[in-house]
Amino acid sequence: MEQFMAEAFAEARRVLAAGEVPVGCVFVYTNNEGTDKVIARAGNDVNATKNATRHAEFLCIDQSLEYCKQYGLSYDDVFAQVTVVVTVEPCIMCLAALHNLGVKEVLYGCANDRFGGKTLVGVPFATNKINGQTQVRGGICADEAMALLKDFYKGENPTAPIAKTKS
Repeated sequence: MEQFMAEAFAEARRVLAAGEVPVGCVFVYTNNEGTDKVIARAGNDVNATKNATRHAEFLCIDQSLEYCKQYGLSYDDVFAQVTVVVTVEPCIMCLAALHNLGVKEVLYGCANDRFGGKTLVGVPFATNKINGQTQVRGGICADEAMALLKDFYKGENPTAPIAKTKS
């Protein structure tokens, strides 16, 4: 999965250059022949679209649904064979969506102590599984993922609201 994490990092670096929070994601589908294929890749697109749901994982979900439509595949069957590779732990919203889709596995870089689905909702994930089938594993290239986040937060977010100071 190192190759796929490298592709997720490429997406994260691409969106960092565009002023987005540097989260990159790829969906790796293992077909019936056992071949792994990236069927979706994305980075966050929240700032550009001004849409808080345009996280990398949601963009990959949209692309995967298009892949299923294009090849006449059942999305239930495809998502059951998808490994999600993402640079930062999915937030609660994204992890819930991945849970509902029944993905096979979620591999992530650094933890997300403020919004992370596994970190914040630790009790149901004590066995590192969601929905009884999805493996959730983190800490893969965590230092590199954290370094990208730190690079982003050193700068200024051009889409952040103007700070209000108390007089």
